[in-house]
Amino acid sequence: MSSPVICFGQQPSGFFPKRFHAAKIWSARRLQKEIGGEIVFFCHDADHDPRETRTVLRHRKTNEPALLNFTFENKTQRKFSPLYLKRIPEGWKEKTILQLPNYIDHSLIDIFKSVSATNVADFCLEMYTALGWLEGMTVVRSSSPEFRRAACDISDFFVDVPYENEVVRARLAGDHFKLHEGGDQYVNIPLTTFTKEQISPARDTRLGWMQSVIHCTHYVSGASEQDYLKKEDAPEINYVTRESVDLSGEACIELG
Repeated sequence: MSSPVICFGQQPSGFFPKRFHAAKIWSARRLQKEIGGEIVFFCHDADHDPRETRTVLRHRKTNEPALLNFTFENKTQRKFSPLYLKRIPEGWKEKTILQLPNYIDHSLIDIFKSVSATNVADFCLEMYTALGWLEGMTVVRSSSPEFRRAACDISDFFVDVPYENEVVRARLAGDHFKLHEGGDQYVNIPLTTFTKEQISPARDTRLGWMQSVIHCTHYVSGASEQDYLKKEDAPEINYVTRESVDLSGEACIELG
């Protein structure tokens, strides 16, 4: 029998990982101790939602929560570009460093200072690595051209296309692409030719697309994720719900 492959999927979840993200890692590592095998972090850095990287930290004196996030070079990039293409403008890191003593100790600030990435996804992954969260696991990124070429064909997907001097993640909608402005408002973009290297999945096609390359035996997910996973697309997987964690949406400021 082949060795177990324990996978969990997650967008970059802030420059410190959210606690539910950390709980997936704890759960995967616990399972690995029980059954062996390897852990694969499927990093969905092709997602475009800037809310994913909100980082909630608590004030060291008042315990009041504060919401920090990256800033972006322009509105189009912030709203529509995938996380791996959202560039961090000059000065953001320095301004954030000035705020951090209110929330974390200097050893963690030094780790933050050491990260030099200039886009959102790379910055998060460099931070997680420096914090020790990714030790001993393989990171597979949904933005990878090699991964996209190897993945199966899917019927519902987004395409990375040029728009307003940026690359945006637009959903294929018949004879055009569309960008979601919010509510029931959309921006339509004329259809152009594209290749598999530009495609990333929608929520309902993500599991089968991922599994066609990773071939995991076990998948660790959150409770809400279990509600929408199309398990019929990968019935061979053993599905494991991550362990529960308090304050799941806040930043985990522990070392991995």
